[in-house]
Amino acid sequence: MSTVTYKVSGMSCGHCEGAVSSELSALPGVTAVKADAGAGLVTVTSEAPLEESAVRAAVDEAGYTLVGAA
Repeated sequence: MSTVTYKVSGMSCGHCEGAVSSELSALPGVTAVKADAGAGLVTVTSEAPLEESAVRAAVDEAGYTLVGAA
């Protein structure tokens, strides 16, 4: 298992959390996603470490910006 917390800019509400969580949950191997718009953080748990480029693409698809690992 791998758990990484990422800083995401642009999230401001529950809808934002849901959009980011939905896109990240669709990545292969992801088992859990917890988004916190107030802190601008998303914690992703997966079966194996994820490529940051895949995480960035999913966050971009949701309409937000991945700053990087927190």
